[in-house]
Amino acid sequence: MDKVFFLTMYRSLFRKGKVVRQIAFAIALLSWNLHYDRNHYCYAEDDIDRSSPRSTRNEIRRPNIPMQTFGGLQLWTDYAYQNGYRIQCNALTKHWRLLDARDVRHAWGTRQQCETALKNIFDGSAPKASPDHCVVLIHGLMRTRNSMQPLEEVLANLCGSEIILFSYASSRDSIGQHAEALREFLESLPPKQTISFVGHSMGNIVVRHLIADLMKDEKGKALLSRFKKMVMLGPPNQGAAIARRFASLGLLEVVAGRGAMELGPEWGTLMQNLAVPPFPFMIIAGELGEKSIQNPLLKNESDFVVEVDEAKLDGSDVFKTVPVLHSFLMQDAAVQKMVAEYVCEPENKK
Repeated sequence: MDKVFFLTMYRSLFRKGKVVRQIAFAIALLSWNLHYDRNHYCYAEDDIDRSSPRSTRNEIRRPNIPMQTFGGLQLWTDYAYQNGYRIQCNALTKHWRLLDARDVRHAWGTRQQCETALKNIFDGSAPKASPDHCVVLIHGLMRTRNSMQPLEEVLANLCGSEIILFSYASSRDSIGQHAEALREFLESLPPKQTISFVGHSMGNIVVRHLIADLMKDEKGKALLSRFKKMVMLGPPNQGAAIARRFASLGLLEVVAGRGAMELGPEWGTLMQNLAVPPFPFMIIAGELGEKSIQNPLLKNESDFVVEVDEAKLDGSDVFKTVPVLHSFLMQDAAVQKMVAEYVCEPENKK
């Protein structure tokens, strides 16, 4: 039925003009793929019913034309990482793809198909050896991995550690779902590699949720034991007053997603699922001062988005304030230097 629908649509396109034909073909192809795989794309390999003829058809590898992508932005979440390659799932269409370090797509379809493609890339050759320590950078709400690239470049020059950017669809799913994806992403790293974090804004809350999740089972505790340090940039560790104010307008979830609601009016529920890092961590908060532009929606000192008091969390090694706007903390030279000095392992500093 699916193939008949697609072929019928394809034949009808030749009666149209060239531009219309190309547009209609793209729409027909997308519609067919979404219809055909809607219930299968985001299933893990163990969840597939191998006895089902439909699941058997679904395992046929789809043709792929290596093409440049934007790397994820707001719709894609990373679930696995190996030597620069990432396997991602789309938050809307629920299909998977495999990207290389240049964000070129090498495979797409089900998760298993992407995992098989990744295995084939390294089949017969040993993957490049990874450093003993890595630093994972995690962006904030409605931002992308690109926002962390200025910091990535600095750390790559100053640290001998591997620097990894984690991308997630921050405005699409809950913080708990982001934490689950981050767990799978970290579990795909070399098993003996130790891990440090640098989070911006909501990215820090994702890590705190992950830590709480890992404390609940033995396998999780094994991963948790590999965590070394963390730097929190502008973290809403006590919730976000600005999110509560925007929520009162009724548009917050529509614009910024479930995670924004959890940072605002649903903070009381979310905080029960967060943990304080059981390893050394540092907090850097923005404090603009009286002479700088102030956010009229906030009553206290802030970086224009997160209030200084909201960033505080008992147990931190260091708490620093800098006169930098929330969105630019990762780009500030003084902040970058403090981050490098804190997370770079002494034996790995360049």
